[in-house]
Amino acid sequence: MSLPLFPLNTVLFPGCILDLQIFEARYLDMIGRCMKMGEGFGVVCILDGEEVGIAPDGFARVGCEARITDFSQQDNGLLGIRVQGGRRFIVHRSSVQADQLTVAEVEWLEDEPEQPLQDEDADLVALLKALAEHPMVEALNMGTEATGQQSLANQLAYLLPFNELDKLDLLQLDDPQQRLDAIQVLLDELQGELFA
Repeated sequence: MSLPLFPLNTVLFPGCILDLQIFEARYLDMIGRCMKMGEGFGVVCILDGEEVGIAPDGFARVGCEARITDFSQQDNGLLGIRVQGGRRFIVHRSSVQADQLTVAEVEWLEDEPEQPLQDEDADLVALLKALAEHPMVEALNMGTEATGQQSLANQLAYLLPFNELDKLDLLQLDDPQQRLDAIQVLLDELQGELFA
């Protein structure tokens, strides 16, 4: 499966919302094609390089499909789009076109079936509810109700202030329980740093 990529300094997770401002010709063209075809594009985290200008050399091999849910002309004249994370994928090979757009051959990763929330997930569910009250999270309009362990893990991994490499590790985990356990470990580390 061929997929145009949008390398960013962020990690998108399935079901999560990301707002982008588009101004480079390669991405304006890509968004136009995606909207015409009703298709998405891939968001991958940059490991080496910049978001703007020539295509970055290094980016994560695991990414998340972005499906356009809304668009508008911004006050600054730029195109604003809102995307929702779709399926996860792994990049097998990629090439940079003449316009500096990166296109990749990807394979979709299977997500484990959604599992019901467990009693031991209560603290993380409460944390998600608290995050939902933050104005920046509220503005995303993600509907931060966890429908199960997968949804809870995706939203927390996306919204919590972990570094990009930790978020990439979380994105690569297939099992929602493993992802929740890893989030708890990262939270404990964060708390340790705060009270050190």
